Amino acid sequence: MSIYRYWGKAKKDQDGAGADYHLLPYHSLDVAAVGWHLLNPEGELCQSLAQQLDVEPEWLQQWFCFCLMLHDIGKFARCFQNLAPNLTNQLVPSRPGKDNCRHDTLGFALWQKGLYRRLLDIFPSGKVYEGTIEDWLRVVCGHHGVPPQNLRAIKNYLVPEEDIPAAEAFVRTLAEHWLPDITPLANINEESFTKASWQLAGITVLADWLGSNKDIFKYCSKPDIPLKNYWQSTALPAAASVLAKNEYQPKAIRPFSSITQQFEFIHKPTPLQAFAETVEIPQSPQLFILEDVTGAGKTEAAMVLVHRLMSAGLAAGLYVGLPTMATANGMYQRLSESYQALFQGEIKPSLVLAHGASKLSEAFQESVQLSEQPTDRSYQKDEKSATAYCNKWLADSRKKALLADVGIGTIDQALLAVLPARHQSLRMLGLRNKVLLLDEVHAYDPYMRQLLSALLRTHAAQGGSVILLSATLPQQFRYELLNAYRCGRGLPSHTLQNTKGYPLVTRSTDQGHPDEKVVATRKSVKRTVKIKRVAHIDAAIQLICNAVKEKQCICWIRNSIKDAREIYHQLQNNAAVSKKVTLFHSRFAMGDRQVIEQDVLHRFGRESTAEQRASQVLIATQVVEQSLDLDFDILISDPAPVDLIIQRAGRLQRHMRDQHGNKNDNLPKDQRSEPCLYLHTPDPEEVDNEQWLQATLPRTQSVYPHVGQVWLTMKLLLQKKGFTMPEDARDLIEGVYGSKAQEKIPVLLQQQSNSAEADDSARGNMGRFNCLELELGYNWDSGGAANGWDEDTNIPTRLNERETVTALLVIPDAQDNLMPWAKSEIWEHRWLLSQIQLPQIEWEQAQTFIPPQWQSAAEILKKNNRALKYLYILPLVEETKHFYCAKGGWDLQRKSNDESNQ
Repeated sequence: MSIYRYWGKAKKDQDGAGADYHLLPYHSLDVAAVGWHLLNPEGELCQSLAQQLDVEPEWLQQWFCFCLMLHDIGKFARCFQNLAPNLTNQLVPSRPGKDNCRHDTLGFALWQKGLYRRLLDIFPSGKVYEGTIEDWLRVVCGHHGVPPQNLRAIKNYLVPEEDIPAAEAFVRTLAEHWLPDITPLANINEESFTKASWQLAGITVLADWLGSNKDIFKYCSKPDIPLKNYWQSTALPAAASVLAKNEYQPKAIRPFSSITQQFEFIHKPTPLQAFAETVEIPQSPQLFILEDVTGAGKTEAAMVLVHRLMSAGLAAGLYVGLPTMATANGMYQRLSESYQALFQGEIKPSLVLAHGASKLSEAFQESVQLSEQPTDRSYQKDEKSATAYCNKWLADSRKKALLADVGIGTIDQALLAVLPARHQSLRMLGLRNKVLLLDEVHAYDPYMRQLLSALLRTHAAQGGSVILLSATLPQQFRYELLNAYRCGRGLPSHTLQNTKGYPLVTRSTDQGHPDEKVVATRKSVKRTVKIKRVAHIDAAIQLICNAVKEKQCICWIRNSIKDAREIYHQLQNNAAVSKKVTLFHSRFAMGDRQVIEQDVLHRFGRESTAEQRASQVLIATQVVEQSLDLDFDILISDPAPVDLIIQRAGRLQRHMRDQHGNKNDNLPKDQRSEPCLYLHTPDPEEVDNEQWLQATLPRTQSVYPHVGQVWLTMKLLLQKKGFTMPEDARDLIEGVYGSKAQEKIPVLLQQQSNSAEADDSARGNMGRFNCLELELGYNWDSGGAANGWDEDTNIPTRLNERETVTALLVIPDAQDNLMPWAKSEIWEHRWLLSQIQLPQIEWEQAQTFIPPQWQSAAEILKKNNRALKYLYILPLVEETKHFYCAKGGWDLQRKSNDESNQ
């Protein structure tokens, strides 16, 4: 059976241009040719892997490319060929009735159960070689982003008497020309290969992705080119052409001299920044944990360390992970003006914004457009571009984003590298040889903590350096992070000694014990905040009215959306306040949320003026806690754990202003009245029963079920009547999270606290349960305890207290066609801007109100628009339109005569 009677790629739509299909042997060589260039023996990637495997780089290139030539061997199966029947009578005829199976899984099974035994005259026998070769074939057969599954039998998928001999003939032809001496396989350490298999899997995915580009690798349906000739004349040149593009070229690193290379506005570095400029950088991967108060310049200090690590040859790029899309957008704006200072040379480095709504960032989309302009390809050696730059290919998928020279996005994109999600190996490959910089690391729950620990172990094992930033980090969590990294480096765990120092830098290298160094804080960010208790809602409302009267701006951070709505409604009925109040929470359609967010930044942000701020009121939830640079004259907060209260207090008189509220950085001190944080909380001195929190703030207890931690926070802050940063930072954190502090929780609240601890433990266990078992190597069985390999959209990087769904708000036009709720000049953006996250239980209730006519219309809409396939559609028609309005957001309880006319 001829090997040229099987197709490898076929056009989905017959456009009349070129061949309709690409022969399987030629496509197999296309992908291998990309791998050949990716594993250039002179390159860092090949040399690093060869050193890890203790083989010669040239041999590794030859052997792995031979394996890559076999990546699609499962397509020598009639069930795959049946997918495009009757292309031509030159190909094998289709055989209806064959069972269906993915060709990646089938290829590995074909090797295991059919081919290897037929090829013992080529490959040595014996368990050492058989098992080792099988491991390498498992890697390349998993080229679609997940390892191949295990099949018990293959005959139902094949025409055995034709397909197996064709596959055998193909392997023999490849072996004749490209099989190197395989005796080095016997000497590769099993543990070393297991670790390297994840990176090899990433290379495989990337090679297959690039080698399937039909614009570069033109379809060839005529079997008139011998494989050796095709390799030299077609595959290798085409692969070189693909990899000659900017996004694959190594970028030259600019030597480090000072912080002003990236940040010209810094004339005198802060103590933390000065430390970053001068600390010794040994020649080994390392971890830095930077703890300092908000506004102390942690980001700039971290970027100095990034530059120095890159200059020392310890990294070639950077990924910055943040807790939310809003913080990622903010970091993108900050670094887009400075990141190019890390590099030098003619080719611009790419900066990618990586999260679910990055297409809505105008700045990012403009940077992508620059890659299409040939005149903007290069820049002078010392020129700093005023705009970011990103190659279009890297920007079109979050799965590729981590391959960029510099990536900025949510931490979720990095966490997917240690979860059994499709293409995780591509993410892992993208992270290697990069500094991993994570901000706001205190913001993670026990589930995400486990994923983060796994990520640190994995990145450390790949030889990567990590920088973690936090304003408030409990001692135990710092210990966990440090030793997760050290475990990945193969170093012993270490007990931290410094429990009082703050600000603090913790560092681990491959040499000796970790360092802990206390640094000073610049005077301008030292601050004292008074604490006062507000016992009742009426008193809080009176505070708001007084602030409006005094032309001050005020914010009340509520812990639940329903609590925020209730206060918003009350203030709407207050004539003195109603026109001054804004509601901001997470349950808005994305488009409306963006509008509100920009309005909030305009009126309360860094550059807001006294006129813009005067008498303005914001009722918000945790959306303002850490994502936005906001500055309020007065702040009220519902009770929360101490680290979150400190974060919220960071929004109180954040920037230097005069007595009217105008920003003025030249003032010796803020001219407003002494900052005071009002806590709307039950009295911690009066714990008469288990309902201390539940009786007055039941929804707060649902959000923060660890009542003991909330009580400790309120007790400590009200007892101190305030706090001073940074002096009180460590005492506050350990006074709530430290082991000794737990003994102070009242007996009446202990049971609830124990229950919350048990829930936290369960969430942590779920994180461990869901993580990849990386020690098993790239293998279907490594998919966590649940063997749960799946699409990345189905693998959780976070656990929500309540299950949520993504719903799409639509409205009928004059012809009763369903249109997106949001408006935008770019049509495809309207669908994104109309999406909203809803609790599943509320969605289930809401959909019962949708008339059958509109339910049918919604199904038609999904059928006609594949991008909407997995969304829930909510038509806002007469029966449902009262659930949502632009000013109030989603409210299942809203009546049609309430806010729907706003």
